[in-house]
Order: sequence, then C-alpha cells, then structure tokens
Amino acid sequence: MREALLRAVDEAWANPSSIHQDGQRARQLYEQARANVAAFLGCGPKDIVFTSGGTEAANLAIFGAVRNDARPRKHVLTTAVEHPAVIEACAQLEREGVAVTYLQPNRHGLIDPDIFRRQLQAETVLASVMHANNETGAVHDVATLAAIAREAGVLFHSDGVQAAGKLRFSLSSSNIDLYSVSAHKLNAPKGCGALYVRPGVKLAAILFGGRQERSRRAGTESVTLAAAMGAAVTLPRPGLGDLRDRLEQGILTHVQDAHVNAGQSPRLPNTTNIRFEGISAESLVIALDLRGFAVSTGAACSSGSVEPSHVLLAMGLTPEQARSSIRFSLGLDNTAEQVDLLVDAVTACVTHLRKLSPTYSEVTQ
Repeated sequence: MREALLRAVDEAWANPSSIHQDGQRARQLYEQARANVAAFLGCGPKDIVFTSGGTEAANLAIFGAVRNDARPRKHVLTTAVEHPAVIEACAQLEREGVAVTYLQPNRHGLIDPDIFRRQLQAETVLASVMHANNETGAVHDVATLAAIAREAGVLFHSDGVQAAGKLRFSLSSSNIDLYSVSAHKLNAPKGCGALYVRPGVKLAAILFGGRQERSRRAGTESVTLAAAMGAAVTLPRPGLGDLRDRLEQGILTHVQDAHVNAGQSPRLPNTTNIRFEGISAESLVIALDLRGFAVSTGAACSSGSVEPSHVLLAMGLTPEQARSSIRFSLGLDNTAEQVDLLVDAVTACVTHLRKLSPTYSEVTQ
C-alpha cells in the first residue's frame, strides 16, 4: 500500500481529467484503483464513486437518493443505532421536511426484519441500515432487509464502513442499491472512501463544480489516496475472531462484573464492547492509554461528547451502564501476546479504579 501511495505521488501529480500523457498516466492509476475496489466489493468498476471518506459516501447515498426523488411527500427508514454520518444526515432531511423513522433494535442490537417490513410506507424513498455496528460489532442481516426493501420498491443503502474487509460478501449477489466504505478502515490513509451505486440508480449531486465520477461527485480526483485504497483492498486479511474471543474470555475470566454488550449477536471478528460495572469508561480509557493501549468509549466521530452512547441506550442499557462500556478493536498487526498483555492491563486498571469508585460496592450488593 505504501509503495502504491508513493508511486502515485511520483507519477500521478497531473490532473487525471487532462488529455496529455501525464494526465492519462494519472488516469490509468486512478482507474486501476477503482477496478481493485470494485473487485473487492464484488461489483463493476463503473459502479464505484470515489469520495473523501465513509461520511461523504453515506451522505451522497442518502441525500442523493432522497433529493433525486420527485415525490412531494417523502419518508426515510433507518435505525437508532446508525453511525452519526447517517443519523445526522437523516436529521438534516427532517429539517428539509422529510419524514424519518428510526427503528429501535432489540436488546442484542439487531433490527427485526418483520418490524422493518411493517415500517415501510408508500412514501418511503430510502431505507438505510448499517451492515455492522461500529460500537458493538453487531452484524445486521442486510441481505434480508435489502430483499424486503427491493420487494417494496424502496432503495436500500447500507453503511459498510465497519464490515468491508471483515465479512465475506459480494454486492453483485445482493439486493443492496448503495453501499458506503472508508479507506482508513481498510488499512489505507484517511481522506478517501467509496460509494457503490447499483446500475440504474440515480443520485442528485451534493457537490458541484465538475463532471468527475460520471457527474456524481465533482472535484479533482485524489489519485494518490485512491491508489492507496486500491492497493489496500488487495492485502491478505486473516481472521481476527480467535483474538477477539481470546480477549473476551480473558477479561471475563479475570474481571468480575464484566459483560459483553451484544455478545449473543453475530458480530464482527475484530470488535467487542465490554461493560465494566461500577467504573467510568473514560477513566479506564485514560488508564489503559497510560499503559500503551488505545481503546475507546464509542464512535470516534462522537469524541468529546459527554452523552452516553446512543447505540447502547437504544439497546436498553441504562445511562450508567453505557458510560461504563468500552469498545476494543483489533487490527491486522495485533498478536495473541498483545491481547494477553491487554487482558492483564484491563484487570489491573479495573481493580484499581473500582477501589476508588464510590458506586461499585453498591452495584455488587
């Protein structure tokens, strides 16, 4: 991936829309990246629109689909556990007069297909359900949901930022109309992403100024970032499920009153969300950071928020339980030895923090 990035920096400095040789050399690298991403997702190169990241890809899908629809009354169906890129886009649509329904998950963090079906309306333009949750790792049955939407004549978008590269699937054999992904979740640099657009689906542009990306996304193309993303999707991706299970089992064995949120759901192999009764998750994040481990309390895009996770609240956790939950994410470079060291660090930090906690004794009584 690094080699592809540096090659693009050296060779693809020209505008890929230019017809001179330097421009066409840049175009060649750019289109090869597009072909790689398409092959990775199981679709055609013409179906891929490069963006600045997963947020823009999701915004293009949502605003593009809804604003392109000419119906005077419009409705969007989504869930209460979506990433802010979807939640905030839907909130903006509400300000524009579009009706939005936010489906509540069950206690395992999943959407019931029967409830999804019943909430589709004659005015429903778009349904948007994430493939896998970014906080709990819970995997939604988007194949079934997309099929239900297709049967009802409703476009279906899925935020695949967390799932792409971790779950095996092919868009060509699905009923998904729009699928957004992000380069940095695939071990490429930040600042690039892509949106799959099923052939025949029309989108209203949200950026103006040029005809790039088949008039779906204006702006001079970032060949360097696209080339890096195109190389990243060809990397081998060994499974991480064993490491995640090792981490969970180690923590649950050594730490009393620890619980895996959405632990009974199908989940991503690299993500676990664990609740530690009686302590502040923020305090644990800081304590683990001082020991060299980077974990989080929720979505990085919500950093700085003092509110408990909207995902965990929607699943039925209390605000106190949500504020005591930590997300652990594993990457391609992590090892069993690192996981064991993390278990030791979590055990020591939780033990220490509970001694200082004025509420833990109340929780355990």
